[in-house]
Amino acid sequence: MLNLRVTRLARVPLAAALLGITACAGEEAAEMEMMDSAEVVDPAAAGLPNPTPNVIKDWVQLPDGREWGSTAGIDIDPIDGHIWAYDRCGGIALAGGCAENIVDPVFKFHRETGEILASFGADLFVLPHGIHVDADGNVWITDSQGTDDKGHTVVKFSPEGEVLMTLGEDGVRNSEPGTFFNEPCDVITAPDGSIFVSDGHSGQNANPPEGSTGRIIKFSPEGEYIMEWGVIGDGPGEFRTPHALEFDSQGRLFVADRGNHRVQIFDQEGNLLDTHYQYGRVSGLFIDDEDNVYAIDSESNPNQHSDWLTGVRIGHASEDRVTAFIPPHESDDPQGEAGEGVAVDADGNVYAAEGPNSRAAAEGGITKYARN
Repeated sequence: MLNLRVTRLARVPLAAALLGITACAGEEAAEMEMMDSAEVVDPAAAGLPNPTPNVIKDWVQLPDGREWGSTAGIDIDPIDGHIWAYDRCGGIALAGGCAENIVDPVFKFHRETGEILASFGADLFVLPHGIHVDADGNVWITDSQGTDDKGHTVVKFSPEGEVLMTLGEDGVRNSEPGTFFNEPCDVITAPDGSIFVSDGHSGQNANPPEGSTGRIIKFSPEGEYIMEWGVIGDGPGEFRTPHALEFDSQGRLFVADRGNHRVQIFDQEGNLLDTHYQYGRVSGLFIDDEDNVYAIDSESNPNQHSDWLTGVRIGHASEDRVTAFIPPHESDDPQGEAGEGVAVDADGNVYAAEGPNSRAAAEGGITKYARN
């Protein structure tokens, strides 16, 4: 089937011992694959350590007095270590603010000062959703909604904002196998240039709209369709919104299967290797070069995944065990409010991209959780 390879290389050193993380894959992880997620108790309830206790809300400012909307995407530039993120052009909910407010949605921020180093992308998107910075510093953005002439695409930019490639066709929603998308969630590339897109944002709904998808699609470096796998469902290898993608150092693909409250892990042929349930209702993933997994849960609430806190759960890619936890913002919701996207810099500082649920509590678009 699929030839997946590791994509984000040698990025973020963080001592696993500091978090109490081991690199031993146990039999428990294999047994967890068959477990119903409803049987798993939130590991964050055990009082886990928080490696980044210093919370900096509203970490960076947008130009010209712009107010942050919501976001779900943030990543680290592998070349210089600075922060890439997007703003939904002031829009808070999922209404497609960038189709109405024609401003740059994509930004690069200095990881220490928050200074804006680059911005681009005006009038190209409806609702930016996924972000990935490849090994050459190119920036990939998925657009998960559409109008008559925009959306349901994946755009590759140079670091300066030149459009280098567009996958899909603007405004065209299509669920058939091929070169089109229906609400693409995330994108990631391999060292050989192969492109992988997770497609199907509405699949987590109780009654998904007709034509909804839940799949991973592979393209060649030139953007030629190769193959795909996955359908909407809760069985092994099925998805109810594959919301985020990451690779570990072994080349295993981690998929945040958000609607099923799990992370599914695939080998380089697209075969299911393992399923992790300890990370919650995951919206965003980041795996550093020591294979520490950072999974941000933005959606656990009394109606879906009750009794679980939102926040960032941290473990190791080798096993289904959470050993550290970054708590959510306090709010009227007893489960708290946390962002949708997560990234970690070279010093172990964690950045959260604040989505529609957490934007108000976060008081800005990006929260920085700093080490002592």
